[in-house]
Amino acid sequence: QVQLVESGGGLVQAGGSLRLSCAASGSILSIFRINSMAWYRGNQRDLVAAITSGITSGDSINYADPVKGRFTISRDNAKNAVYLQMNSLKPEDTAVYYCRVVTLAGAYWGQGTQVTVSS
Repeated sequence: QVQLVESGGGLVQAGGSLRLSCAASGSILSIFRINSMAWYRGNQRDLVAAITSGITSGDSINYADPVKGRFTISRDNAKNAVYLQMNSLKPEDTAVYYCRVVTLAGAYWGQGTQVTVSS
């Protein structure tokens, strides 16, 4: 199993910034590499941003259109962590944000962290 611990959510005014963190742990990570780490949000768990790492290729990053130019995803392989820097936040960014990690052993979700942007 893989455990994901998310942090960094909170209440912020429109135009402000937040940085979400997600740290993955579990013995399975010593056997299977992490193929991708991503952030989703909302009841529908819509993709926000994802970073995928190939064995021989570099990282591939993609963003949902609503967050392009405002959000930045990054990862720290040594810590098995993924981050989401969110700038110029808008009220419509309000949601529960979920971290998701994919390995060859399966996909794992975090418990979610609430982000609320006030107008």
